Amino acid sequence: MPSKIETRCKVNDQPRTLHAYPMERLLDVLREQLHLTGTKEGCGEGECGACTVLIDGKIVNSCLVPVAQVEGGEIKTIEGVAVSESQLHAVQQAFIECGGAQCGICTPGMVIAAVSLLEKTPNPTEGEIRNGLAGNLCRCTGYMKIFESVVR
Repeated sequence: MPSKIETRCKVNDQPRTLHAYPMERLLDVLREQLHLTGTKEGCGEGECGACTVLIDGKIVNSCLVPVAQVEGGEIKTIEGVAVSESQLHAVQQAFIECGGAQCGICTPGMVIAAVSLLEKTPNPTEGEIRNGLAGNLCRCTGYMKIFESVVR
């Protein structure tokens, strides 16, 4: 069995040293070692987007990323999206106000994807929103409230 390695990275703007097996999933390290449980496991196969995080500004499914791959990288999870401890990000607030969340499994990934989309495209069309959220599946809302949240 391989030995654990040290992986140095930033998680939510904080320098971290992760101790894990090289091929251990980033999802598991975030949840179990760092206790960042907002990142969810939906399918474990990269199909649903519940485990979406940003690595170096790019959307990734953390269930598919071996921890060794994030050496020197910057990771943002749902816990790092809010402006401060007392102020949510505008996307998070819109999800609350528009009813964009129901069961909550997909919500962190949807919010991360929406934040990423809006940073690149401040006033997206409906097509751009659909494309920007395409890697995230929701089984509850029918997507209309999620789209309304992103538009807001």
